[in-house]
Amino acid sequence: MDSRTDEQLRGITMKSSAISLHYMQGDGSEYLVNLIDSPGHVDFSSEVCTAVRLCDGAIVLVDVVEGVCPQTQAVLRQAWLEKLTPVLVLNKIDRLITELKYTPLEAHLHLQQILEQVNAVTGSLFSAEIMGRKAQESDSKENHSDSGTTNFYDWSSGLEETDDSNLYFSPDQGNVVFASATDGWGFQIRHFAKLFADKLGIREAVLRKTLWGDYYVDTKAKKVIKGAQTKAKKSLFVQCILENIWAVYDAVMRRDEQKSNKIIKSLNLKMSTRDSRMARSEPKAYLHAVCSQWLPLSTAVLASVCEHLPSPADISEERVEGLMCGTTKSFASLPLKSQALKQDFLQCDPKSPSTIVLISKMVAVKTENLPQFKRRPLTAEQIQARREAARLRCLQIREQNEKQDGDNIGTDCSSSMDEREVKPPADSTSGSFAAFEEPEKLENAPSNLEKDQQFIAFARIFSGTLHVGEKLFVLGPKHDPSTIFESEDEVDIKAKIASSSHITEASVKNLYVWMGKELEIVDEAPAGVIIGIAGLDDHVLNSATLCSSVACPPFNALSTDTSPIIRVAVDPKYLSEMEKLMEGLRLLNQADPCVQVLVQDTGEHVVVAAGEVHLQRCLDDLRQRFAKIELNASEPIVPFRETVTRRPKVDMRNELIGTQEKDMVAKWTNKDKVDSAGDEATQANGKKINASQRGVVLLHTPNKASSLTIRAVPLPAEVVKLLENNSELIRVVTQMENFVKDLLQQRKRLESTCSSTGVEAEEDRCENEEVAVEEDIGDNFVTRITSELKVTKTVLENLQKLKEDLKQAFEKDGHRKWSEAIDHIWAFGPRGNGPNILLNRVPEYNRPSVWTCIDSHDSTSTSSDIVGAYREFDHSIVSGFQLATLSGPLCEEPLYGVCFIVEEWNYASGNGNTITNAAEDGTSGEENSRNASHFTDDTQRKVGEKYVKFSDNVLTEHSENNIKLGRQLYGPLSGQLISTCKEACRRAFQAQPQRLMAAMYTCNIQATAEVLGKVYAVLGRREGRVLSEDLKDGSDTFIIEATLPVAESFGFADEIRKRTSGLASPQLVFSHWEIVASDPFWVPTTEEEFQHFGEKADFENQAAKYMNSVRRRKGLFVEEKTVEHAEKQRTLSKNK
Repeated sequence: MDSRTDEQLRGITMKSSAISLHYMQGDGSEYLVNLIDSPGHVDFSSEVCTAVRLCDGAIVLVDVVEGVCPQTQAVLRQAWLEKLTPVLVLNKIDRLITELKYTPLEAHLHLQQILEQVNAVTGSLFSAEIMGRKAQESDSKENHSDSGTTNFYDWSSGLEETDDSNLYFSPDQGNVVFASATDGWGFQIRHFAKLFADKLGIREAVLRKTLWGDYYVDTKAKKVIKGAQTKAKKSLFVQCILENIWAVYDAVMRRDEQKSNKIIKSLNLKMSTRDSRMARSEPKAYLHAVCSQWLPLSTAVLASVCEHLPSPADISEERVEGLMCGTTKSFASLPLKSQALKQDFLQCDPKSPSTIVLISKMVAVKTENLPQFKRRPLTAEQIQARREAARLRCLQIREQNEKQDGDNIGTDCSSSMDEREVKPPADSTSGSFAAFEEPEKLENAPSNLEKDQQFIAFARIFSGTLHVGEKLFVLGPKHDPSTIFESEDEVDIKAKIASSSHITEASVKNLYVWMGKELEIVDEAPAGVIIGIAGLDDHVLNSATLCSSVACPPFNALSTDTSPIIRVAVDPKYLSEMEKLMEGLRLLNQADPCVQVLVQDTGEHVVVAAGEVHLQRCLDDLRQRFAKIELNASEPIVPFRETVTRRPKVDMRNELIGTQEKDMVAKWTNKDKVDSAGDEATQANGKKINASQRGVVLLHTPNKASSLTIRAVPLPAEVVKLLENNSELIRVVTQMENFVKDLLQQRKRLESTCSSTGVEAEEDRCENEEVAVEEDIGDNFVTRITSELKVTKTVLENLQKLKEDLKQAFEKDGHRKWSEAIDHIWAFGPRGNGPNILLNRVPEYNRPSVWTCIDSHDSTSTSSDIVGAYREFDHSIVSGFQLATLSGPLCEEPLYGVCFIVEEWNYASGNGNTITNAAEDGTSGEENSRNASHFTDDTQRKVGEKYVKFSDNVLTEHSENNIKLGRQLYGPLSGQLISTCKEACRRAFQAQPQRLMAAMYTCNIQATAEVLGKVYAVLGRREGRVLSEDLKDGSDTFIIEATLPVAESFGFADEIRKRTSGLASPQLVFSHWEIVASDPFWVPTTEEEFQHFGEKADFENQAAKYMNSVRRRKGLFVEEKTVEHAEKQRTLSKNK
C-alpha cells in the first residue's frame, strides 16, 4: 500500500493509507474489514495517532530479529491509551532460518523471549494504570478522613484484584500470529492443532492449549505431558510446527526435488507447471508459491482479526466517555442532550437519526486521481453495445454515400468514418470505439482542473448513515455544548449557534471508499466504516467532529509521542513566486498533522518537522506537489535552551569564575556611571552589595525613579520537570490571576475617576458602577472566575495537586532559599507557562500568591478573605521577566530552569513610596504626598483592609494633575521598568555560570560484534554518549543505548550504515534537554592550560560552537577572529 515514490525508494511507510476488504470464512460468515496501514518509522508517529483514533483494534507487527524497539513500545502505549484490543504478529521468522541459522529449538526459545518482552511492556502499562487509580482513591479517602488519623494502603492490592487474564499475548488464546511476509506464509496455533488432532489421536481443544508451552507428547500413551525442558524432550511447538517449516525451507532452498515433491504431496498442494519450473532456477520464488498455498498469510491474519478484535458495535462505555470527555472533565458534567448521544455511540446503528463522524486528518489527493475525473475501462457489455452502435452508424453512412454522385459510390467506409470521427456529433458519443469511459462532468468539479490538489477527509462514522449532499455541523475543538444549552429557548439556542465561532455548517459533496491509492465513489456510508469525505477543505484544518446536532461534544485531542523539533527556513528562488510559496505552506500545514508552519519576527517562513526523514518529505512535497516552485532551504535549525548552574566550590576545568565576575561588574559599572570602590556597589538608599553576595545585580531605571535588585539561581531538577510536564495547568493559573488583576484594575480606575470629579451626577454614576464591580468581585469571585474561564472541578483538583507537588519538590531540595517559595511565586515564564520562575522576596511587598484562586475555590469564598495588595507597576515587572526568559543573553534562545529572585524594589523618593518629579513639573513633593495620602484614605474607606487590591503607591511623571496622570499604568515609567527588569534579569543570568542546553535524542542501535568499534567511532565524532550495551541472548547482536545531540544527528543514520556496510541501523527518538558541559566563554589562562590546550586553544569547545552558529544565523555579534597569526606565503612561481 506504499504508493508514494519516496516510500518505495526508502522502503518505509510514510503516510497512513486505508483499504476496505471483504473477507469470508470457511463457515460462510462474511466480514467487512477496514484496514489502515500506518508507518513504523519514529518520525511519522503522528500518522499512527491519526489511525489509532479511528480503529477498534490494532495489529502490532514485531520483527523477531530486532525484537521490541522503541517504536514498538510507543505503538503499544498508544493502543493502550485508546483502549484498543491488539493482535500480535511475529514477522520475519524466515530470517531465523536463512540468516541466523537457528535450529528449531533455538528459534522456539528466541520466540519465547520476544513474546515475554512484548508482554512486559503491556504489563507495565497495566500496572501503571492500576496504581494511578489506586493513588486517586487513596487521595480521596485522605481528604474525607480525619486529620488526626493515619491511613495505610496496600498499593499491590489493586493489581491482585484486577482481572488480567485476557490482557497478555498468548498463542493458545489465538491473538498471536507467526508469519513471514516476504515468503507469504503465516499461521495460528489452531491451524496445526486441527492438522495434528487426527494424526496424534488427541482432541483439537487440548492441542490448542498445549502446542505452545513446555509440553511434549507421549506417543505410546497418546497423552500430552508438561515438563519437556526438564526431561530434555522436544516440545510440541518444535516437533509439530517448527521442524516441518524448517524441513520445507531445507528442501526447497537446497533444490532437492525429490524431497520437495514428497513434502508437496504430503501437504496435498497442487503446484502449477510454471511454479514447478522455478524449483531449480528461482528457489526463493518457488518457496513463496509453496508456503503461500500451504499457510496463506492473509487467511491467518484476517481470521485472527475477525475472531479477536471487536466490531464497531462492541465499543466499550469507557472508550466512549473517553472520546467525548477526555481527561479534563467528567461525563456527568455534560448537558443531558450530550449524555443522550452515548447510546448512539454504543449502538452504532446505521438507522440512528444522529450522525456522528470523526475526522482524524485531511489527505491531499491529486484532482486527476479522483474517480469522477478518471477514465474507467469499459465492461464487456458496454464494449459490445458500442460496437453495435458503430456498425449501425457505418450502415447509415453507406446508405448516404450511395445516394450521392457516382464518384463517391466507391468511397471506403472506413475513411468516411475517420473523417466523421474527427468531429463527432454531440449525440453520438456512445458510438466511440474507445475502451475507456469518459469522465463525468460534475457541476461542482473545477473547470480545467484549476485546483491541482483536493483534500479528502480521513474519517470514521460512529453513528447514523452519511449521505451525499447532507448538511452537518463542523464542531471545533473549543466547542462547548453546555454554553449552547444554558437556556431552553429555541430562539436563544439558534442565536448562539449562529454567533459561535466554533460551529460551522458544511455540506458533504462526495463520499469515497479508500482502496489504497485508489478511491471508489459511493452515495452513502453506514456507521462503523472508514470513509473519505470531500467538500470540507474550507471548514477543517487537520481534525474535527461532524454531527447532525450541536449537542455532541468535540472528540478529545489526539495524543502524540513525538513533537516537531527540527526546523528550516524556506524562501522561493524567485521573489515573484512568494504567493505560491505561502499557498504551498498552507496546503502542507493542512495535509500533515505533525508539521508546523511558522512566520518568525524576521519575516522568515519556517517549516518545523519531527525528524530528518520527515523534514525531507515535507520539503519534497512543498516542491513537487503544493507550491511547485524552486525553493531555497536553509541548514536545519535546532533549538537550544539557556540555563545557569550552581557555582562550583572547586574550579572545574580551571574556570576562573571570580575573575570573570569582576570583569562583568566593572563593565556594568562603567556603563551605568555608578561610582564604585573595590568590590562594593552602593545603592540609592545607602545599602551596599558586597562581593560575597555573588550574582546580585542592582539596576536603576533611566530616570533614577526606581531600582531593582535581582539574583538568578538554578531551579531544582524535580521542580523543572513538574513545570515542563504541567504547562497547560500553569497557563490556567496565569489566566486566573490575570483575570483577578483586570477586575481589580477596573475598580481602581473607577475610584480614581470618582475622586477627581466634583459633579454630583458623576459621583452618583461612579458609585453605581463601583457597586456593580464590587458585586462582580466581592461575593463568590472565584466561582465567577472559574465559570468565565471554563475551569472545571477536575482542573482545580489537578492544580491543587500540582501546588502540593511543587511544594514537596522545593522542600526536598533542602536549601533555605526555597523556604516558603511556593507562596512567593510572582510569575512563570516565558509566555506565562514556561519552566522558569520569578520569585518575590521584597520585604515590604506583600503580593497575593498566584495560587489565590486555587486556595480559595470554595463556593463561599469572597475577595475579603484574601490578604495582599498589588503594586501599581506589578505588570511591568512581569512583562520584563517574560521578555528576559524568552530570549537569553547567550544566543537569544529561551531560558530553562532559572529562578529570578527579586530581593528589593525601591522607589527613589524621600517620602514613602511616592515618586516626585518636582524639578520637572514644578510641583513640590509635599503637595504630591498630600494628594497621595488623601487618595489612600479614601481607598481604604471604600474597599477595606482585607481586599486583594492594587497598593496605594501613587507614581507621577510630568503631571499637571497629580492624581489623574499619576494613575496612568502605561506611562513612561511603565516602559522603563519593563526594560530595566529585562536587563537586570539578563545581567543576573550572566553573573552566574552560564550553560547551553541541547536537545537530545535517545539512540537505539543493533549491531554485531564485528562493527561495534565503527559504531562507537561514529558516536564519538558526533558527541554521542553510550548509556548501555547488552548482548542479545542467543546471538552475537549487541543492543546499544546512547544519547546524541539533535544538532549532530543530521546524516547520522546514513553515515552509520555506510561505515558498518548496513549491519547497524539506528532509531532516534527525542528524549530530553541536557546541559552542554563546557563553558561557552572558557579560554586558557594558566600555564598548565596553555601547555595542554595550546596558545590558541585549538580544541573544539562544543558549547561555543553551538552558540556561535546560532548567533551567526540570527545576525548577532560573534566574537571570532577572521585571520589568526597570519604569515606571508610565497606563490609556487617564487618557490622555483
